[in-house]
Amino acid sequence: MFAVIKTGGRQYRVVPDDVLEIGKIAGDVGTIVQLGEVLLVGGEAPVLGTPTVAGASVAAEVLQHKRGPKVISFKKRRRKNSKRKRGYRDEITVLRITEILTNDNKPTIGPRPKREKVVVAPADGDDEAPKAAKKKAPAKKAAVAKAPAKRAPAKKAAKRTAKRAVKRAPAAKKTARRSTRKRARR
Repeated sequence: MFAVIKTGGRQYRVVPDDVLEIGKIAGDVGTIVQLGEVLLVGGEAPVLGTPTVAGASVAAEVLQHKRGPKVISFKKRRRKNSKRKRGYRDEITVLRITEILTNDNKPTIGPRPKREKVVVAPADGDDEAPKAAKKKAPAKKAAVAKAPAKRAPAKKAAKRTAKRAVKRAPAAKKTARRSTRKRARR
């Protein structure tokens, strides 16, 4: 069974256990919210709403509230020394669809329990010594890899700067000649 819902000016095709990002809606993290604007309920006998399906809603769990990627609006009017740079980030709510309800039913499925992080504690003090030995071995390999350093790129850079200096000298003479010509014309 699927449904097409409308929220925040957009339409989404959803099925149970879908995770989707929509524009920010009211609701605390971990609570169940009902989205009442259902345009279509599909399945064996699809029901099309005019404009919405009467008595249908979609229940969803709020997973988190976050902000979307930064969008930059840059406007420039050329030759007018006029620029404007503005940016914004959309407020987003992440939902998990729990169930699709018809006939004005209430949600039966509650929020999922949060998973706890499993912390593995070392059983014996003997296990810590081999771990320390393993950490030292990769450090030696890293030191060996850094050994050779080449000086060739520095010589090439020096040659390039010397060539550039030679090329720039005649350019300075040309500009000097131009300025003297202008003075002679006056």
